[in-house]
Amino acid sequence: MGHRIILILFTLLAITGVNAQDKLYSNTFPLCDVRLLDGPFKHACTLNTKVLLQYDTDRLLAPYLKEAGFPPKADSFENWIGLDGHVGGHYLTALAIHYAATGDEACKTRMDYMIAELKRCQLQNGDGYVGGVPDGKKIWAEIKKGNVGIVWKAWVPWYNLHKTYAGLRDAWLYGGNEEARKMFLDLCDWGLTVISPLNNEQMEQMLANEFGGMDEVYADAYQMTKEKKYLDAAKRFSHKWLFDSMVAHVDNLDNKHANTQVPKVVGYARIAEADKDKQYADAADFFWDRVVNHRSLSLGGNSRREHFAPADDCKSYVEDREGPESCNTNNMLKLTEDLFRMNPSAKYADFYERALYNHILSTQHPEHGGYVYFTPARPAHYRVYSSPNSAMWCCVGTGMENHGKYGEFIYTHVHDSLFVNLFVASELTWKEKGIVIMQQTGFPDEENSKLTIKTKHPVRFKLLVRHPDWARSGMKALCNGQDYAINSSPSSYIVIDRQWQNGDVVEISMPMGVSIEELPHVPNYISCLLYTSPSPRD
Repeated sequence: MGHRIILILFTLLAITGVNAQDKLYSNTFPLCDVRLLDGPFKHACTLNTKVLLQYDTDRLLAPYLKEAGFPPKADSFENWIGLDGHVGGHYLTALAIHYAATGDEACKTRMDYMIAELKRCQLQNGDGYVGGVPDGKKIWAEIKKGNVGIVWKAWVPWYNLHKTYAGLRDAWLYGGNEEARKMFLDLCDWGLTVISPLNNEQMEQMLANEFGGMDEVYADAYQMTKEKKYLDAAKRFSHKWLFDSMVAHVDNLDNKHANTQVPKVVGYARIAEADKDKQYADAADFFWDRVVNHRSLSLGGNSRREHFAPADDCKSYVEDREGPESCNTNNMLKLTEDLFRMNPSAKYADFYERALYNHILSTQHPEHGGYVYFTPARPAHYRVYSSPNSAMWCCVGTGMENHGKYGEFIYTHVHDSLFVNLFVASELTWKEKGIVIMQQTGFPDEENSKLTIKTKHPVRFKLLVRHPDWARSGMKALCNGQDYAINSSPSSYIVIDRQWQNGDVVEISMPMGVSIEELPHVPNYISCLLYTSPSPRD
């Protein structure tokens, strides 16, 4: 191959109620209404449910009980003890998501048990606080006094606590637990008492330390209640160092810790959506563009050694063992969903597909279900997988969540329009329209997908099928002898607007090919993207 080296060989597999999801995410179908059919995604979700139930819930709850002054029922996990509590929040989210996706009652039982124990802690604390942050009460008291520098003497306390916020929100959002909703808002009110004494300069000093998506959860609280105090808090948590640069379209991300930045921008998008704030929307979209189109590898992941590489150091991707974090991609997919909701452009779905198939799906071991922290881009390298009750890396937390959410973006809707964003074997029940849509596909091992409409009565709606960016020629979408893709172009949606009858079928053909992408800023290293079999798991 001369001086050109094959960096990575990826197959883009899809180039690539119980809950209250619609109360926050207006275009999303409840996970319980999207049933995965046989294929790699269903396998991953089923396997992950089994893995989740192997974790010792009392050990995950131990830090919360200790901080509330109760004797723990089991010992905390020793590794990452300084960040004790953060995986417990992820675990609560994962239980809620997998219950919504699968209906597994064991997940619900554990979720409800965790909520009951956390409620006990919140009542004991007496002020709305519930968290597993080690020595948290001292930390929060010092912050209230204006001693914001204490965040550097603990292990990212706001980041840690954000996982509890998110877990409580998701136990309501996906798991339908109303007690969790109240607990979430009570915790939000407690948080207001912590930041209200701080001036803007103190807030900025504090936000220089990683704080997760605190702006996101406060934007969610605002959308849930329409109480302006929560929107104000979300904007105070925006971290103006990053926000102002993104608004000015200045990329200041070189050598910055990647997963510190991405959740902030998820918050920008949620603020934009909840408040119709164009400045926040523009900041979020500019960040998305810089990361997706200038700072990501062909698998959709970004960062090495947890940091964004500058242009003159991108070769480190193929030299370093610590490649893209799955945490980063988890959060980039959240951001992508948020931006798509405000502007349903195919470019967002193209990236989502690429990152979902090539990074997120591949971070689960297909046999024992362990999670990957880093996905090295180093040629002929290896990956390290977690095991239950031993590894507690940050990407174990997001890894617990990832494989239950596969049904969330296959289909979305706006009024009478149904978007088919991903080619995944699945069945959607669109209750509002009284229809069921089955998608049968062996993609990417084959280049076809078939949509079958089931309805008791004729119903009119627009079906928008994504024309993938990689399907450069020969795309077809046949329904009753008519090809609706004739004038379609890559990275767009094929619109089929008609009155649908029971048994109507749309047959989609997506001719595959091979393309090459250069490593960002290092053209001597390339990745072959094969839009055909075999699977990246092989």
